[in-house]
Amino acid sequence: MKMSSEDLSSFLAELKDWVSIETPTTSPDKVDELGRLIMSSAKDAGLAAEVHGGNMDTRGAALGDHFVLFDPERMSNEKGILLLCHIDTVHPVGTLAHGLPWKQEGDRLYGPGIADMKAGVLLAFRALARLSRQSPLPIRMLVVSDEEIGSPSSRSLIEDEASRARYVLVTEPGRPGNGIVSGRKGVGRYFLSCHGRPAHSGRAHAEGRSAIRELAHQILALEAMTDESRGITVNVGLISGGTGANVVAEHASAVVDLRVPDGATGTEMNERILGLEAVDPDVGFVVEGGINRPGYVKNDGIAALVEKAKAISIADGQTLFDLSTGGGSDGNFSAAMGVPTLDALGIVGDGAHTLQEYIEISSIPVRWNLLTELIMQL
Repeated sequence: MKMSSEDLSSFLAELKDWVSIETPTTSPDKVDELGRLIMSSAKDAGLAAEVHGGNMDTRGAALGDHFVLFDPERMSNEKGILLLCHIDTVHPVGTLAHGLPWKQEGDRLYGPGIADMKAGVLLAFRALARLSRQSPLPIRMLVVSDEEIGSPSSRSLIEDEASRARYVLVTEPGRPGNGIVSGRKGVGRYFLSCHGRPAHSGRAHAEGRSAIRELAHQILALEAMTDESRGITVNVGLISGGTGANVVAEHASAVVDLRVPDGATGTEMNERILGLEAVDPDVGFVVEGGINRPGYVKNDGIAALVEKAKAISIADGQTLFDLSTGGGSDGNFSAAMGVPTLDALGIVGDGAHTLQEYIEISSIPVRWNLLTELIMQL
């Protein structure tokens, strides 16, 4: 289904409105502001919305709403297509004004969250609005607000919606060169806490037990678990602790990211990390967490989706490639359930989570054709 020049202009104008609302996961009021705008557009298009509010992360912090969009005229028990998206981003409020303003440089259009994944959400929304009453299968669109922190409050909703679907299409950003994703690593998230004994670092140093020293031992042990040959990476990405340079640290903590190629490796690594013990018996040590995204492995059902997508691209005069990647997404959940899932069907872009995040404008009509044709052929 070809995109007209008028449709492209309209797409870019609406995308600018969406990017102008900065939506870090930790700012639920801003996430909900964009959510309300999308639901208003959905109402104008004759679509209905289910809102799932009152969400919190694993530490009890508030999160934005999740919502499901669908055509009330197509409600049935028939399994259909789930378009899976998120509107939360990693960039803090203020990035648009100071670090990553909306700007165009040649074919590249920059902005916080533009690739990951507001352009993809808009692509999915417009496909739903255009095709909801003519697609062979009913379409539902799920938009969540906590994907960037591992989807702690939306996972059960994602799995519920995926159980109602015959296919799941995820509009995370397409890869440069017109790539889609047919597999992803499993993801684990762990929280380390060390509790030592404070003391003055000069006159009573021997009486102290440093939580930071204990954390340093644990960091080295964790980083040593990385095995690139097996597709395992362990990254200690956040650390904090101490109260002053002249105080033996009483508290120290860290957040750890794990990536694994499959479920068996995930089980192995989960046991290793949760089995860590304190090096200094006088320091309290706790490790919590686990695998929060199962591995997404290309199977026959996914391979069939890939071949269909490639055929559509060839007919459109394009080449398309698929790959497996280390990054996780909500597609991990549906793929692990055995629902054929195709990911990175959004607008082609790069630089996600950085101040160089962009999309390729020329890819918008290409990806529109790919997604809409795929929906119509499933």
